[in-house]
Amino acid sequence: MPRFRKRPVEVEAVRWIGSNYMEVGALAGPSDWDRHSVWLGGDSLVIHTREGDMRADVGDYVIRGVAGELYPCKPEIFEATYEPVSS
Repeated sequence: MPRFRKRPVEVEAVRWIGSNYMEVGALAGPSDWDRHSVWLGGDSLVIHTREGDMRADVGDYVIRGVAGELYPCKPEIFEATYEPVSS
């Protein structure tokens, strides 16, 4: 069976804490915010992705991918997949 390895990619991400709406909005950029996300109120965001709407709950990371798209990621998957990059 052929095997593949994920290419090393740097991404920008923000951990959603339920109140850092402006920080997540800055990740999207002012011109893209309305296209990517809808505020649900309370603790959740719905992020419009190519795969459909995805919910980000408190503690999830919101990632901006290599094509500028936003998507949520559960913390256990984020921490197993990504590591900090020094500036």
